[in-house]
Amino acid sequence: MDKHLTGGYSEPCGQCAAVDWGISDGGHFFCKNCHNVIEKTRDVEDHTVLYSRNSRVSDITKPKRKKSEDEREWNVCEGFQFILKHQAKALVSLGVCMKFETEVLWNFWKKYLQNTQQAFTEKSVYTPRFTVYMKQTSEPESDTQSELSYNSEVTSNTEPSFSGCSTDLPASVCSEAYQHSHTLMNMPRTLALCYLALLWVREAITLADLLRMVSERRIPYMDIHEIFPEEMRLFGRDVQVFRVWHLPSYSVVHREALNLAQIIKLPSFPTVSQDCLLHPLPLTVRYLLDANLPDALHVWVHKVIRGAAMDGESYLTFDPSKENPHLLRYEIQAVAVIIVAMKLLFKLDDRAEWKLSEEAAKKKKKEVFRLKRWFDIVQPVLEKAKQNKEREEALRKWKPTSPFITSLQRKSLILKKRRVADYLEQRFHKLTDSAPDQLPSTTNPYSSFRFSWGNEEGSDGPSMYNSRLYCTSKKDGFKHLANRKYWHPELRLCARAFCGNHFSEMEPFMPRMYVWVLDLFAFVLGVRLADVHEGVLNVERRFLSRNHQSKIEWTYNSLKKKKVKSKKAATCVA
Repeated sequence: MDKHLTGGYSEPCGQCAAVDWGISDGGHFFCKNCHNVIEKTRDVEDHTVLYSRNSRVSDITKPKRKKSEDEREWNVCEGFQFILKHQAKALVSLGVCMKFETEVLWNFWKKYLQNTQQAFTEKSVYTPRFTVYMKQTSEPESDTQSELSYNSEVTSNTEPSFSGCSTDLPASVCSEAYQHSHTLMNMPRTLALCYLALLWVREAITLADLLRMVSERRIPYMDIHEIFPEEMRLFGRDVQVFRVWHLPSYSVVHREALNLAQIIKLPSFPTVSQDCLLHPLPLTVRYLLDANLPDALHVWVHKVIRGAAMDGESYLTFDPSKENPHLLRYEIQAVAVIIVAMKLLFKLDDRAEWKLSEEAAKKKKKEVFRLKRWFDIVQPVLEKAKQNKEREEALRKWKPTSPFITSLQRKSLILKKRRVADYLEQRFHKLTDSAPDQLPSTTNPYSSFRFSWGNEEGSDGPSMYNSRLYCTSKKDGFKHLANRKYWHPELRLCARAFCGNHFSEMEPFMPRMYVWVLDLFAFVLGVRLADVHEGVLNVERRFLSRNHQSKIEWTYNSLKKKKVKSKKAATCVA
């Protein structure tokens, strides 16, 4: 019996009558013979270790002091494993198959730890750690914050990534080193790893859907520390590793997913065929429904996909084992194909689309699709949806309920500021005699559609899905597109690797109707207009390069020049 832990407790066990007691991590007595847990807990006499100001960052291989009985040591990767577990459970609760959590995501995480030599190896090369000092007696939450020391284990054969992190440096130095590490995990990379696992099981959840679930708090990401168990409460510099200041952008998570796939050294992913909902054919149907566009447009979308050779399995399937792997942005590519098809039929140059809409109105058939009527229906709904989104963002509390305590010196000040802020908010609502506005509950069923079109009660507007297209005309006995010309910006790639797409410079000179269509699909996906425009250019490069020699005659028209040098727009005559 461990007398130095049990204090000489010699009562026999009630089940096996043995006198062999041990102490669990929670401080409870248990019988080592039959593992019976009793109500007795260990008495803690010295609580000064809880707020010890003398805890220093030290090398785990050569500890400078003896660990106390109340000390708990955790690897940082264990914290991220806890986060990934809760994110996976949230996705499974939303309808993702169990294989995603139990097999795919766990195997990806294990391979990541092996390849970065943080775990599942004979000797880990580098493992950041944080140490927790726990109290066994119950106290108010404001007094139970535990101080953590951030330690790093480094072997003599490798250079430590955190060699500059010591207690003499501010916490931000260590956190920045960790966040900008090429191989170590951070918060955006947890979402990237979940996306790779979703892509492997070929779930119909795109990266845009995943980020939307995070923003709606359906997947834990913001304030993730609040669900940490009591023995992993964060304090001090370790706060910076798990703190989330803002939601990650689409491009950031997409880039991290590509980097993680290369770090883990994943093989080629399962084939994206037409029975997979990430294939452009079924995916474009989804966005046609969401944008209230006619089903007849999908015929032309299919023509663009085939003309650009974007339906091949080798093109669509992600293969990280290639020399230069390319992870497609499936949802952006799908909406880009729709926009290219609309430009083929209606031109979208602020003139041709309205002329064609007037000609379609002369048919005096309600089922004929008219772009002007479509714009009049969708525009007010889009503006209202944007206002609702801005209102939800304004009402959302970005600061955590339990504030982060970054230092003992600032603890009382931080808690006081939080109490004052909560008190003032309550007094304001009481004086104005108004209840605080509530955000939409995350318990509502999740829908992948932004809008609901139809004649039912509660829909956003009338549906145009079954409308017929008026887009062809007869000339010399042959059928031609009613729109005879196609315009596009300069398609040549910039010589500089990090030049970008110049959308902010070109946007003032682009047709307003085209920019509005970009804005519509950017809102549907929750991405930037520049991302959708870049996707349109990529589709046009593939489509036009494969068709211009036999079907297209090129002519060039200059755009207006202000601050932009040598910007050109090309038109093609079919």
